[in-house]
Amino acid sequence: MSAEPEKRMNVFERYLSIWVALCMVAGVGLGKLLPDLVSRLQRIEAGEGSHINIPIAVLIWLMIYPMMLKIDFSSILRVGRRPGGLLVTLVINWVVKPFSMAFLGWLFFRHLFLPWIGPGLADEYIAGVIILAAAPCTAMVFVWSYLSGGDPAYTLVQVSVNDLIMLIAFVPLVTFLVTGTSGLSVPFAVLLWSVLIFVVIPLAAGTLSRVVLIRLKGIEWFEKRFLALFHPVTIVALLATLVLIFAFQAENITTRAFHVLLIAVPILIQVYFNSSLAYGLMRLFRIRYEVAAPGALIGASNFFELAVATAIALYGPGSGAALATVVGVLVEVPVMLSVCRFCVATRHWFPEAEPAA
Repeated sequence: MSAEPEKRMNVFERYLSIWVALCMVAGVGLGKLLPDLVSRLQRIEAGEGSHINIPIAVLIWLMIYPMMLKIDFSSILRVGRRPGGLLVTLVINWVVKPFSMAFLGWLFFRHLFLPWIGPGLADEYIAGVIILAAAPCTAMVFVWSYLSGGDPAYTLVQVSVNDLIMLIAFVPLVTFLVTGTSGLSVPFAVLLWSVLIFVVIPLAAGTLSRVVLIRLKGIEWFEKRFLALFHPVTIVALLATLVLIFAFQAENITTRAFHVLLIAVPILIQVYFNSSLAYGLMRLFRIRYEVAAPGALIGASNFFELAVATAIALYGPGSGAALATVVGVLVEVPVMLSVCRFCVATRHWFPEAEPAA
C-alpha cells in the first residue's frame, strides 16, 4: 500500500507567522517614521468616538466575506448522523474556552504579570484575550483539518454551527466575561454593531452570493473560479490590516516589547489546554479520528480577524486589547502546526468507525 503523500499548506499559510512578524516591523516603522499620516488614518472613524476605524473595517470585511462564501449551511442538516463530535466541539468552544481564557487572563495579567504591566494595561490585555477566545476559528480550521487528515464535510458542519451560535452568543459572552474579570466596561451598542458589521453582514452577503452563484453557474465554477479570485485579495487585506494595526500600536510596542511575550503566555496555555481536552474527550467517547482531530483544532484556534476588529471597535486601534488580539495571530500558526503533528502521530488511538448510537 503506497504511503499517503505529505500534506502541505501553501507558502502564505505555512509562513504566516513570518509574514505577521514582517508586518509588525513594517507597521512599527511606519508609525515611528510617519506619525502624522498614521494619526490621520487612526482618526477616520464611522462616528466620533466610535473606535470603528473605517480603513481597518474595509480591510477586515475584504477578509471575512470570502471566508463566509465557503460556509454551506445546508451541511447542518447532516449533523444528526454523527452528533458526538459536534457536541464535544460546542462544549469546548462555548463553555470551556472563553471561561478558561478569562481565568488565565485574570490570573496572569491581574496577578502574576501585574508588576511589569500595571493595572490599566492588565485590564486591556484581559479584555483582548477574552475577545480572542470568544471567537471560534472559521477559515484556518479547514487548513488544519486538511493537514491532520480530518473529514472535510464534518469540519464544515462544525464551522457552520459555530458561526450560527456566534451570532447570538458572542456579544453576551464578551460583555459578561470582560466586565467580570477586568475593570473595563463594554459599550454594548458598539459591541453589537461590531458583530453586525463584521459577522452578520458578511455572513448574509456570503450566503446569498453562494446560493445565487451556484444556482446560476454551478458548484464547480463557484469553487474553482469565483472563490479563487478572492484568495489574493484576502491575503493582501490581512497583511495590510496588520501593518495598520502595528502602526497604530507603534508607541506601545517600542516601549513595551516585553509585553508581547507576556501576552503570548496565557494564549499558549489556553490553546494547548483546550485542544488536549477536546482531543481527550473525543477519545473517551470513541469518536473516530477524522472527526476528533478537527474538533480538537477548532477548540484551540481563533477567528482572529473578528477578534481584532472587535477589540479596535471597543477600545481603539492603539489599545492593549487590540495588541493582545494581534499577538494571537503571531502565535497561531506554529502552535496549531504542533497540534496537527500531535494528532497525526496519535491517530492509532482512535477507532476506525464510531460505535452505533
